[in-house]
Amino acid sequence: MSTVAPTESDVLAAAAKIVEAFGTTNTEEYFSHFAPDASFIFHPEASRLDDRASYEKLWGSWLADGWQVTGCQSTDQLVHVFAGGAVFSHSVATQTRSGNDPENYTIDSYVERETIVFRLEADGSLIAIHEHLSTVPEQAATEATGETA
Repeated sequence: MSTVAPTESDVLAAAAKIVEAFGTTNTEEYFSHFAPDASFIFHPEASRLDDRASYEKLWGSWLADGWQVTGCQSTDQLVHVFAGGAVFSHSVATQTRSGNDPENYTIDSYVERETIVFRLEADGSLIAIHEHLSTVPEQAATEATGETA
């Protein structure tokens, strides 16, 4: 394990790349920022995804159903660095479109909290090794989007 800690700005840059790729449904770019052995916990899913391949399979099924991310905004960012890695957490507002019929698709917007754990690689780059997505209480979600209840 590395005894070097990444900088906060490096962590923010790594997280921004993930958010940007997700926000444009750029599948290849998005998954390139996760280690093959990364794990994922998503509140809507019945079980943990124990590796990137499992998530890629699930993502592929969403795409086949006409799912697409049309926007993603990160706020309330917090970084904790430590020797060998970092923990990044934030609130994330996501907009999606789903359905294969362009005349009859569904648009959804939601706010969630997300934590991404990064590992510092030997070359100094950061790779995500765990992602955890959770719900946000209704009041906090309303405040984050600026909507009124």
